[in-house]
Amino acid sequence: MGTENPNRPSFPARPAATPFAAGPQPTMPFLSSGPVVGSQASGFRPTPSSTPQAAMPFLSSGPVVGPETSGFRPTPPGRFSDPSLPSVPSANAPPTLGPFQRFTTPQNPSTAQAPPARPLPVGQPVFPPPVQPPAGQVPPVSFRPQSQLPSVPMGSPPQSMNSAPLRANAPQPLLDSSFSASRPPFQPSFLPPESTYPAARANLQPSFPGYPSKQSNAVPQAPAVQSPFLTQQGGYAAAPPTSSPPFLAQPGGYIPPPPVAAPLGLHSREQMQHPGTGPPIGAVQGLIEDFSSLSVGSVPGSIDLGIDSKALPRPLEGDVEPNSFAEMYPMNCHSRYLRLTTSGIPNSQSLVSRWHLPLGAVVCPLAVPPDGEEVPIVNFAATGIIRCRRCRTYVNPYVTFTDGGRKWRCNICSLLNDVSGDYFSHLDAIGRRIDLDQRPELIKGSVEFVAPTEYMVRPPMPPLYFFLIDVSLSAVRSGMLEVVAQTIRSCLDELPGSTRTQIGFITFDSTIHFYNMKSSLTQPQMMVVSDLDDIFVPLPDDLLVNLSESRSVVETFLDSLPSMFQDNVNLESAFGPALKAAFMVMSQLGGKLLIFQNTLPSLGVGRLKLRGDDLRVYGTDKEHALRLPEDPFYKQMAADLTKYQIAVNIYAFSDKYTDIASLGTLAKYTGGQVYYYPSFLSIIHKDRLRHELSRDLTRETAWEAVMRIRCGKGVRFTSYHGNFMLRSTDLLALPAVDCDKAFAMQLCLEETLLTTQTVYFQVALLYTSSSGERRIRVHTAAAPVVADLGEMYRQADTGAVVSLFCRLAIEKTLSHKLEDARNSVQLRLVKAFKEYRNLYAVQHRLGGRMIYPESLKLLPLYALALCKSTPLRGGYADAQLDERCAAGYTMMTLPVKRLLKLLYPSLIRIDEYLLKPTAQADELKRLPLVAESLDSRGLYIYDDGFRFVIWFGRMVSPEIAMNLLGQDFAADLSKVSLYEHDNEMSRKLMGILKKFRESDPSYYQLCHLVRQGEQPREGFFLLANLVEDQIGGTNGYADWILQIHRQVQQNA
Repeated sequence: MGTENPNRPSFPARPAATPFAAGPQPTMPFLSSGPVVGSQASGFRPTPSSTPQAAMPFLSSGPVVGPETSGFRPTPPGRFSDPSLPSVPSANAPPTLGPFQRFTTPQNPSTAQAPPARPLPVGQPVFPPPVQPPAGQVPPVSFRPQSQLPSVPMGSPPQSMNSAPLRANAPQPLLDSSFSASRPPFQPSFLPPESTYPAARANLQPSFPGYPSKQSNAVPQAPAVQSPFLTQQGGYAAAPPTSSPPFLAQPGGYIPPPPVAAPLGLHSREQMQHPGTGPPIGAVQGLIEDFSSLSVGSVPGSIDLGIDSKALPRPLEGDVEPNSFAEMYPMNCHSRYLRLTTSGIPNSQSLVSRWHLPLGAVVCPLAVPPDGEEVPIVNFAATGIIRCRRCRTYVNPYVTFTDGGRKWRCNICSLLNDVSGDYFSHLDAIGRRIDLDQRPELIKGSVEFVAPTEYMVRPPMPPLYFFLIDVSLSAVRSGMLEVVAQTIRSCLDELPGSTRTQIGFITFDSTIHFYNMKSSLTQPQMMVVSDLDDIFVPLPDDLLVNLSESRSVVETFLDSLPSMFQDNVNLESAFGPALKAAFMVMSQLGGKLLIFQNTLPSLGVGRLKLRGDDLRVYGTDKEHALRLPEDPFYKQMAADLTKYQIAVNIYAFSDKYTDIASLGTLAKYTGGQVYYYPSFLSIIHKDRLRHELSRDLTRETAWEAVMRIRCGKGVRFTSYHGNFMLRSTDLLALPAVDCDKAFAMQLCLEETLLTTQTVYFQVALLYTSSSGERRIRVHTAAAPVVADLGEMYRQADTGAVVSLFCRLAIEKTLSHKLEDARNSVQLRLVKAFKEYRNLYAVQHRLGGRMIYPESLKLLPLYALALCKSTPLRGGYADAQLDERCAAGYTMMTLPVKRLLKLLYPSLIRIDEYLLKPTAQADELKRLPLVAESLDSRGLYIYDDGFRFVIWFGRMVSPEIAMNLLGQDFAADLSKVSLYEHDNEMSRKLMGILKKFRESDPSYYQLCHLVRQGEQPREGFFLLANLVEDQIGGTNGYADWILQIHRQVQQNA
């Protein structure tokens, strides 16, 4: 973790009576913002009966007649219900755990009876009778919009719609007994007739081609008619055609169509206590009465829990960088360098205690600048860098000049500093320096200072690359050795540092091989050390050489390396001794150590053994130890490497267990990263390895760096999360850092009450550039201090909150069970939404709805995706131990945008684009991550930033398949590689993939081809990653929302 107190829990302690393991609780439908329809049905009057009673679930709008199915969930439709599709293998199906537990099915579903006809008030539309499906069938329950009845224009509101309780042999409905029945009269708003909502589906057609819904015992559904709503500013688009539900747009709001059925098992307390009884359905008036209570102002977002899953918020536009922050303070650094979880800083400890989300920042100091911008370089030369003499803040746009320009006041600590003669400038009439245009440091939030000699402990180091390569049998057979040697050779011209760059090599199996590459030699000399207990370095001065001087020797070595070990049959790995040898060679200068590891370390110091195959450990308090380094040797080595400015990048390739938990420690504490290639085969994975190794070698790197973040009086950063070594309470040691690394930190208040109006933050990264210049990159930002919790929510940044959530949850898995880490995410989410609900529920009469801030509308979805991500999901069967640990190390370093893409990947349909000659790539739209989005006639790309999955529907046009796959169009796709064929369609597809890769080149997406119904590939690569669906016992998006809402309402 890098924090000073790693044993301190990152999350609030889990309460004894945890909400996650609890049985079914009363829940309430979940509503969107805007003019909002009323709360839910009132207290129950249970009638003892031998059979369950039909009851009316609550809709967001419009009168409803007839029973609605509820409380019963047939097999989830669409996904694995197609008899032609085998289910996803059990290896991908996690045990039911914690927050994802599914509820049991009622044992007595039977056919419901329609309610008796009764007169409606004059002027009301007449509803058609409910359509009864054939006996033995049940309509699919999937939170989807239903096929439509004719839309009915709104008439005058009913004055009374009470009816006597009805009894029917229907399963129990989803109701909440905690709300009163009395409601004010109904006053409708109007939209054009074509914008009415779709009514309930009567016919039971498959949801989409190729994925028909399974049907069982009949439970009829009543058609429902919904009233349209007025549109207000913000939120979602208003009133689409009847095929899609119109959204009521307000800050954070939308109103979905009526519920098809309630989720299984979510019954009220009375129903759980009296299973044979149910509430009456008479108070239909309660469905339509809250209109008169609305204020058409800034209502918080809310969702009606009769969820239509298509109306739920999704990040289909990707990460939207916050701009309100920049508008308030235009001289702030760009948000890609520094993002606060909320740009409204709380003014008191009491406010902090009510903000249950992480309070902090995500920093990416070397992020690629926005298009068209560059970070200006400032050289003060003889003047020296201008800094506050007390707090050492660098001069920035928020300092103020006084006394005719002779003094300046520090914005962090408020000290008055003298202005040196070389930096003096007169002030204009409003107190600004007249040379402002020539001073980038006074008008730009991001700037880079050239550091003088006093900022150097030693002369600037040259860029140094040292390669530690496993040459055991598996490394040679997989082709790894050949690809690595070829890639390094191809990058020699592009290594940063020009003539200063240093390079060196060690290879190892059961012995350690050093290479003398002195420039006077015609070919390298290999020296073998077999004594692993007493490592020494032969010819220490000739193992690291200047690349430009020894270029021919290095090229000769790389050309001959694969053949040198092609007959090697050694299975052992003396990794620990080899690592010590590399450290001894590099310790004089520092640099970047690239480790290529193919075999579990088996000899000498640091040898490791197989772990993780004891199933009894999982789910116990000992489980987390599997995710920690087994041998303290690795953490101690990491500390030594950092001390000598050596960063470690791990490339792990094995098809067997290699203990990434231990090896990754080297990268974690040295500012490096872990690249994981399970079951590496060069014919399949060479492009990915070639790209990622090339980028690692050629991207601009900051060497021997340290980073500190200063902040204004009364606040301070308390914990740091990412890959680094914490050198003091607030100084991060980073032997090497680049644009692909981000760091997160948590903030606290030092004072009970902040008296300032603005808090300032300044990130300072002192580093050596590849050209040998010592520089300081400085990012400065200001944020307002607020006294209102609602304002903190309004200025929240979902991306930054998710980044901190992610790092905290992954760190929690290192000291707790996976289930505890998932529960901690859910608990903080529930607490935050409960606190927000308390602010607005009474004021806006949003009784039964889930209320959320517009700024955090995507947080529940990202939290669900995080709980389903590789480091956190399921248990033993859901991810290999190495895969889980590698994903955890990777996600700890990702910048916000890339992390959000990994959590909620892109799903794009491309067959229509390929068939249309005039189609543009810009027209491609992202789709929700649900199986419903997949049409068996289509071709789709799934892109999570780390891999492409290209999904061929079973009914996709043969023309497309033949053009893209050539002669392999009917073959097993696991054996087919995608490459460009000589036709326009193939060129267009490869062009799209190239464009996606170029949009973020930090990793390389390898293509995996999947055909619909091809198991287990389809389940592993795609279906198990559709985060909105129910997967192997985990919640789907709609169920997750209901679960969050149920817990928010408990003791609300």
